[in-house]
Amino acid sequence: MSVQELVVRRGRRSGVTTMVAVHSSKLGPAVGGCRLKVYPRVQDAIDDVLRLSAAMTRKCAVAGLDFGGGKSVIALDAVPTAEQRREILLDHADLIASLDGAYLAGPDVGTGPDDMLVLHERTPHVFCLPEEHGGTGSSSGPTAVGVLAALRAGSRAVFGDDEMHGRKVVISGYGSVGAHLAAGLAGQGADVVVSDVDGRRLADAEKQGLSVVPPEQALGIEADVLIPAAVGGVFGPETEVAAPLVVGPANNQLTDDTVAANLAAKGILWIPDFVASAGGVVYTLGREAQNLTHEQAIARVETLEETTRRILDAASANGSTPLAEADALAEARLTSGAEPRTPSPREPRTAA
Repeated sequence: MSVQELVVRRGRRSGVTTMVAVHSSKLGPAVGGCRLKVYPRVQDAIDDVLRLSAAMTRKCAVAGLDFGGGKSVIALDAVPTAEQRREILLDHADLIASLDGAYLAGPDVGTGPDDMLVLHERTPHVFCLPEEHGGTGSSSGPTAVGVLAALRAGSRAVFGDDEMHGRKVVISGYGSVGAHLAAGLAGQGADVVVSDVDGRRLADAEKQGLSVVPPEQALGIEADVLIPAAVGGVFGPETEVAAPLVVGPANNQLTDDTVAANLAAKGILWIPDFVASAGGVVYTLGREAQNLTHEQAIARVETLEETTRRILDAASANGSTPLAEADALAEARLTSGAEPRTPSPREPRTAA
């Protein structure tokens, strides 16, 4: 499916190029994070926003959300000062506002709840405001809950059980989600090894009693589980992976969808990133769009375990890959609008 709408604009205050891609509104308004980072070229940012928005369409469809896929990118050419950052965010907010609710923004790489508060000065179409301002704040915790749910299903498929005690887990990326995952898995008795490009994060990990390795070594470490929790484009046709199970929150992990078959041929079970990473958007929309309680929203995130199990069962039965089955599930819902085959923890209250 091609992109439905792409808007690229140079901010009137900052002169910085910002953009929004609405990939699909078939199931509802497009939702997706606002990514703020330095790009070598504007075209690189456009390529990124198009890939990310397409992934959000699949993520929302598979997770059973009545929302479409979108994404926005702020294409920096240098790290801004605090004053420049505010001007850039206000420019981006004006772009979002001009779409009249066709795109709803949340945090992504380079942005957080405080940035959403700045966007909210110019547009109401924003999720994840700080809790003291009526939002749900960071979605990192719920995202990690969803990854752990998918990991349980993947572990049973590969190892026969979901016991993490004594298993070696490598987490590539020790940001907010990676840190949540490391703490949760270490608490279950896993031998956790983390990597990150930021030396300060590695120092924090060591303070938590975790083993650390340079990023370039992470994929080659003999382990039971590899969790990609940083940037995308991690796995290409020639990438060697030393763990039999790969499941993580990083978006667009494959350089090309054909890599899924390559990994499968090598005996590696790769759980699609748009399935494993859906916990944050499921939780946030449950709380802010459907008025669910925290407990109800977390229960809905936990259903990603069953979604993953059914995808893996279908892949095994059909001799296909989990990516092919997840794509088929997304396409079925986009075509028919029918709910995917996932359990509902309880009926939500009336939407706001």
